[in-house]
Amino acid sequence: MAIYRSPTAGVEDKNIPRLLGLQLGLERLDGNYLADDDGISSITPGAGVRGEFIPYTERPIGWHTDGYYNPGARRIRAMTLHCVRDAIEGGESALLDHEIAYILLRDEDPEHVRALSASDALTIPPRLEGETVARPAETGPVFSTEDPAGPLHMRYTARGVNIEWKDDAATRAARAALERILGENSPHVLRLRLAPGMGIVCNNVLHARTAFRDAPGHRRLLYRARYYDRVAARVTLKTAAH
Repeated sequence: MAIYRSPTAGVEDKNIPRLLGLQLGLERLDGNYLADDDGISSITPGAGVRGEFIPYTERPIGWHTDGYYNPGARRIRAMTLHCVRDAIEGGESALLDHEIAYILLRDEDPEHVRALSASDALTIPPRLEGETVARPAETGPVFSTEDPAGPLHMRYTARGVNIEWKDDAATRAARAALERILGENSPHVLRLRLAPGMGIVCNNVLHARTAFRDAPGHRRLLYRARYYDRVAARVTLKTAAH
């Protein structure tokens, strides 16, 4: 993961994160349920359907990786967050490389990572709209790789509702250990408050957000782009006039 700072403070232009992503090999956007028509989400407090989902409120967001409810064919491998406007108060981000979380769990007890690598470790129940299934249930592992030598992928949410964990002793112990690791004041966790023009680009690491407060006429705004690609192994960044 990387943190960047740009001279684009306050500029409402989704081409900023989109063109940055292209330079990093990120092309295949995930046009998710609440994304804008261009596939990039405007993360800001709002009313209506969006206001029913925590990212679009001022409430805190617990530890998670993006797209944990997506099927394997739509695995989120990378993401960017670009800050247009920060909040009046709060809105601090926390980031933890999921490979470090894996190592900490493995060092504590290899059974923890084995339990969380089971194909039925974590189930996200279906999302219903009335009597219609808008998104089917999705069951899968927390930790996985696409091939034996491939990069580690993590699928996780700390939320306590609308989630089903495998009900066995090994999974309960592994989940408790992971929650404890994420709850500790670890030196591996990066905490920062994005200022306008700043952003995060990462291979979908664990992240969280504290609550924040806006003011009349001033709403926090971030652009979020989710990708099916990973950040390219080698990139050549170009400077473009804005």
